[in-house]
Amino acid sequence: VGWPGSPDEDLAPFEHGGLGLVPVRLSAGEVADYYEGFSNATVWPLYHDVLAPPEYHREWWQSYVEVNRRFAEAAAAVAAPGATVWVQDYQLQLVPADLRRLRPDLRIGFFLHIPFPPAELFARLPWRDRVIEGLLGADLIGFQTVAGAQNFTRMARSRLGAARNRDLLTLADGRVVAARPYPIAIDTRGFQSLAKTPAVRERAAQVRRDLGDPETLFLGVDRLDYTKGIPQRIRAFGELLAEGRLDPAKVAFVQIATPSRERVGEYRRLRDEMDRLVGRINGDHGLIGRAPITYLHSGFGREEMAALYRAADVMVVTPLRDGMNLVAKEYIACRLRNQGALVLSEFAGAAHELRQAYLVNPFDIDALKDVMTQAAGDLPRERQRRMRSLRRQVFEHDIDRWAGAFLDDLARAPLPSLGS
Repeated sequence: VGWPGSPDEDLAPFEHGGLGLVPVRLSAGEVADYYEGFSNATVWPLYHDVLAPPEYHREWWQSYVEVNRRFAEAAAAVAAPGATVWVQDYQLQLVPADLRRLRPDLRIGFFLHIPFPPAELFARLPWRDRVIEGLLGADLIGFQTVAGAQNFTRMARSRLGAARNRDLLTLADGRVVAARPYPIAIDTRGFQSLAKTPAVRERAAQVRRDLGDPETLFLGVDRLDYTKGIPQRIRAFGELLAEGRLDPAKVAFVQIATPSRERVGEYRRLRDEMDRLVGRINGDHGLIGRAPITYLHSGFGREEMAALYRAADVMVVTPLRDGMNLVAKEYIACRLRNQGALVLSEFAGAAHELRQAYLVNPFDIDALKDVMTQAAGDLPRERQRRMRSLRRQVFEHDIDRWAGAFLDDLARAPLPSLGS
């Protein structure tokens, strides 16, 4: 059950790839108020530690309420008796409670892909209690990290009086809700298999040739989003060039910035900032036929991404705040001979699992410069030691294990009594 991605589009349910798909229609006004407005200009910045100021508009909230109700109604209409429904992410936080009112026979799970903020931030939301009530409609609520789960259970206890016993919340009606961390993962073996193909191997070699065969190739891959720390890492790279700690004749930086939410003002301003920053650094340090930074504001397919991961010596993943960050795990999966280095923000959820990465505070530009040069210049055996440990982690904890753990726990949730 989902939105097909185009406003004002009426589609009948259909099958694709063996799945039955149920489209939910959104008008152009709802895309503006529910999706671009409340979801991405209120919830997104608030949950990401107010890196951009959230906006609070009552008409956005009303649209969010209406669209969540519509998703719940669509799911209620197609779910079999006693079925399991898994609700995904911050755009649908009211769906669990709406769905439970419509279909009390269902097992309902919810997973939040972004961070859940601490109380002092979440309490700023005018509709905070409604959001908590919406999430508590689920039997099991999943978060990326332990901290996210604990932030939620504290708010449920303090705002709504839920009794808390570790990761279990007992509500006034006696129903028990679990809130636990389930760090999301990737199709690790799928990425490794793709990276092994001759086409990807040759494309990776071609990428390096096209960049002038640098001694060290840095890579960043992100959505163009103010939470991803892209300006900070590019500024750090520019300062390393200016200080002579990196030689523009020997290094290159490829930054992929996939277009994102371009109708939201903060994203347009970020794009303008990046265009100016990259242009200035390339103008100051570029050579004829060789720009130190290749900045690509576009998206790429899975095969091209695997080739870029194989080509890069140092992957720079430095979000200012991130629920998990799967790009870091994709890079690790594609490092076939335990080569390469991962520079990773302490504020990415992935940092709790990938402890052998080169961890850094991305707000500290000087520290970021030091860690980038350390990752590039470390002894091969040290980089291999770190990468071997990282690969063990992402192969043992892949997407199947993540989904299986959540759904197994949800299956153990007792179905409520229909007579209660």
